[in-house]
Amino acid sequence: MVRITPMASPIKPSLSSLRFTATARFGFPFSSSNSHRRLTSLHLGSVVPQLQSFGLRHFKLFKAESGSRSVKAAGSAAQASTSTQENVLDWAKKDNRRMLHVVYRVGDLDRTIKFYTECLGMKLLRKRDIPEERYTNAFLGYGPEDSHFVIELTYNYGVDKYDIGTGFGHFGIAVEDVAKTVDLIKAKGGKVTREPGPVKGGKTVIAFIEDPDGYKFELLERGPTPEPLCQVMLRVGDLDRSIEFYEKAFGMELLRKRDNPEYKYTIAMMGYGPEDKSVVMELTYNYGVTEYDKGNAYAQIAIGTDDVYRTAEVIKQCGGKITREPGPLPGINTKITACLDPDGWKTVFVDNIDFLKELE
Repeated sequence: MVRITPMASPIKPSLSSLRFTATARFGFPFSSSNSHRRLTSLHLGSVVPQLQSFGLRHFKLFKAESGSRSVKAAGSAAQASTSTQENVLDWAKKDNRRMLHVVYRVGDLDRTIKFYTECLGMKLLRKRDIPEERYTNAFLGYGPEDSHFVIELTYNYGVDKYDIGTGFGHFGIAVEDVAKTVDLIKAKGGKVTREPGPVKGGKTVIAFIEDPDGYKFELLERGPTPEPLCQVMLRVGDLDRSIEFYEKAFGMELLRKRDNPEYKYTIAMMGYGPEDKSVVMELTYNYGVTEYDKGNAYAQIAIGTDDVYRTAEVIKQCGGKITREPGPLPGINTKITACLDPDGWKTVFVDNIDFLKELE
């Protein structure tokens, strides 16, 4: 299972996998241009002793024809390289990808579990303690991990507070009755930061609450859905750049884009399926803001893939930064790769088959 990157100072890791460096890499065939140049030199060398017989004119013709062939060969190599890149990018769209879980840190694990189960209706799916590395994980959600997007909480021994920063936005939860849910949260002592009501410029009823650590949750009034945990909102500095990256590198689809000039922000919904049936990433651009403080609380999203090696190559081609080369994790052999998007948000890709084996 994927765990959080080690933090500075006393904070212990929840993604121990990112401490290791894998050597396995996915590569492409080398261009044949160098071998072609060697063959061309060989042909020219064999014709020089015959210059007197054929005459200088014949040699010049041969040289011109050879040069023409070299140009054609170079052009073919360039076309082959472009074709390879296009094939790899096309593969990202066909890969069997699914958002698996979102990882973040909390200061009191039992307190957070109680709030999520009693106020938000989640289930505690599993819990594991790693005393030798001084951290505990808890997985919560609205269905089993092999078919639902879930939350992975991390508690680091002795650390009771984190900085959420300004870049992280909120998580979204679809509920059938926002007002009723808000009343329940108030009764349990939860903090409501926006009372139920229509979203600005729309009809969907929403409300905002905060969990005990200050993470914001948007409650969206929606009919029955297979994926109640439905959004992760992150702020980005260049929305068009982010959309292009997530489409090409992550194989996501731009589901919709909405500009709100009155409030000076634009959002883009990205994902692997429709909003009402699957989890999406809500990327938000605030006019004129290009950088955000990410703090040390939010960690990453994990996404399933059929091939972490090819995934890493696609990310590199699209300008993403690989922070953990693809390969198996020591001890459990689950293959992963980790990367940063253009804004520095972290994502970990996990081999689909290995992930299911872990759940067993």
